[in-house]
Amino acid sequence: MEKIKKQDALDYHHNHRPGKIEVVPTKPYNTQRDLSLAYSPGVAEPCLEIEKNPDDVYKYTAKGNLVAVISNGTAVLGLGNIGAEASKPVMEGKGLLFKIYADIDVFDIEVSDTDIDAFVRTVKAISPTFGGINLEDIKAPECFEIERRLKEELNIPIMHDDQHGTAIISSAALLNALLLTNKKIEDVKIVVSGAGASAISCTKLYMALGARKENIVMLDSSGVIHKSRENLDDTKSIFATERNIHTIEEALVGADVLLGLSKGNLVSKEMLQTMAPQPIVFALANPVPEISYEDALEARPDAIVATGRSDNPNQVNNVLGFPYIFRGALDVKATKINEAMKLAAVYALAELAKEAVPDIVNLAYNLKNLSFGKEYIIPKPVDNRLIYKVAPAVAKAAIESGVARHVITDWDAYENELIQRLGLDNKLLKNITIRAKQKPQRVVFAEADHYKILKAAQQVKEEGIAIPILLGDIDRINRLIEQNNLDLKGIEIIDIRKKDYEEKRNKFGDMFFEKRNRRGYTLFEARKVMLERNYYGAMMVETGEADAMISGLTRKYPDTIRPSLQIIGVQKDIGMVAGMYIMITKRGPIFFADTTINTNPTAEQLVKITLLTANAVKLMNMVPRIALLSYSNFGSTENPETKVLREAIAMLHRDYPELIVDGEVQANFAFNKEMLAEQFPFTPLKDGAVNTLIFPNLSSGNIAYKLLQEIGNAEAIGPILLGLNKSVHILQLGSSVREIVNMVTLAAADAQVKNKVFG
Repeated sequence: MEKIKKQDALDYHHNHRPGKIEVVPTKPYNTQRDLSLAYSPGVAEPCLEIEKNPDDVYKYTAKGNLVAVISNGTAVLGLGNIGAEASKPVMEGKGLLFKIYADIDVFDIEVSDTDIDAFVRTVKAISPTFGGINLEDIKAPECFEIERRLKEELNIPIMHDDQHGTAIISSAALLNALLLTNKKIEDVKIVVSGAGASAISCTKLYMALGARKENIVMLDSSGVIHKSRENLDDTKSIFATERNIHTIEEALVGADVLLGLSKGNLVSKEMLQTMAPQPIVFALANPVPEISYEDALEARPDAIVATGRSDNPNQVNNVLGFPYIFRGALDVKATKINEAMKLAAVYALAELAKEAVPDIVNLAYNLKNLSFGKEYIIPKPVDNRLIYKVAPAVAKAAIESGVARHVITDWDAYENELIQRLGLDNKLLKNITIRAKQKPQRVVFAEADHYKILKAAQQVKEEGIAIPILLGDIDRINRLIEQNNLDLKGIEIIDIRKKDYEEKRNKFGDMFFEKRNRRGYTLFEARKVMLERNYYGAMMVETGEADAMISGLTRKYPDTIRPSLQIIGVQKDIGMVAGMYIMITKRGPIFFADTTINTNPTAEQLVKITLLTANAVKLMNMVPRIALLSYSNFGSTENPETKVLREAIAMLHRDYPELIVDGEVQANFAFNKEMLAEQFPFTPLKDGAVNTLIFPNLSSGNIAYKLLQEIGNAEAIGPILLGLNKSVHILQLGSSVREIVNMVTLAAADAQVKNKVFG
């Protein structure tokens, strides 16, 4: 698993604005009239309507999209009973997941009371605020009684995710594993290591799917839960066995399924070797499984193995379930989450894993053809189909089981609505990060004697994004490492001014002379220039000693890019370079070009910039929908600038008819399909959202991205250099550590493509 340092975690939660979530207004509020409508006197009108018809609370307030994440902090992650206030970061994190995966708003509520009656009373008292309640991190056995009572006494969806989330995801995985092994759920022998809330809920759901109680053996910290044991509580006694077994070693002999929800390294290879043919092993203790994925397969190559870890195939991750279960429940105004809805989620997840995997998932995991099988029995969390596969299944089950107050009749429209909600999310960088980790590339940092660079190098190494190579003054680098308590053990440091590198410098200089001897360089000058790190680093990439280079934190853009142009060169089919930014917005990612290189491009250059940008967008598994921007629309103004744009469009339409591209068009029209359709019905841009903008000159592109970054609160990733033969990317002057890490991630993914290790 990724190594997270204490201070990094504290800084993440503290810096900029403490915490991880905030409340954002959804209505205008700039004028006195707006405020009068929002509050007094206008607010009285919806209040009176709700008084007459309580269900109108869903019509006039945020209740229908608002979930409470509620905990008393008695069983937080692996931390135990740490109390209500200490649990708040976790609850905020759960709220963040609800929002980014299903566009559900959350208030986190921490209740400082461990008494069941008091806790239930508190939740009931605040329940009118919410459309649903997600109980979280409440210890067993109290969690069972709390959930039971709240479900009986309230008429909104309630789910204790620690119980049911893992149960739903692992049940889907179990159905598919049984299918692959040709076993029937009513026949398999199941061993459950663990008897907490999650283990018990998993076992109950397996039984709802057809598993027989007499075939199940459950263990707690005292061993097998046996009829002969005294003082078993009501929850555990349900699963007590009469079989003459008392240890996990005895239980696993001949077993078909192991479900582990206990503690790490509890199961040995020898134990697995006693299981039945084609065993199913779900080792879900986190972060250390009961047996590692590798050890399980080494012991039993015929096994199907799942863990809770993201670095193994078949991750059982609750985020596959709870956002979409609540999404479906909220959208039909369900009065509860019942067994039918949970089973619907199970079957939807199981079926989704059997469908053809979208390219975006393959891209994220650096795979070419992920398909249903031993290493893919449940969907991946990055799969955008989850929201419109699982949520409708849950909603239908709610309607059919009679717990829905709103009946959906147009399911196609509902699916489209769910797809639109994904526009509020942005998974692009996350998917690229996952891809970079699949085959980490060697990235040269040409300015390594700077704290930000070293911090970023540490982070990308720890996260497995890339293999850093540091260029710089070794003494200064070591001082910075010591002063800032950085961990860069094992990272190569190259001080090119040292005698040790003289031979390599001269070799690189000779190679550079061969490239530039008719461009004004003497052999002496070619060797001397290799004392500059941007030249030396570019030559490392050119010769294959590194896969990518990052530079530009402390030097002007032209000085940084020149060595790469001279050494690595541009793609022959294009013959030029361009600069692109990815702007991470609430609409999704928007690609801006040219923002850094070409001052006043000709029509031919605009065509090449468009092609370079379109190819970059395609490599991120998106279909480019491209607008060439201007201050005029489709010939409304005649001058040299608009003429250049029209010439470029004519060439693009003639030579590249497969591209979705048009212009010249004003920016507001580009993003307003209704205005486009009304005023310019001939343009193909009216049929979908524009995601790629080509600017008429460097000034407009540069100004636009910086305005959006500063005023529009968009995150800018770039500049991304397009058109070079190999992967070199230039930082903005003064980039933050986060921005450097983002650029390294993109550079690593770019290098994978250019080096043909992917794609």
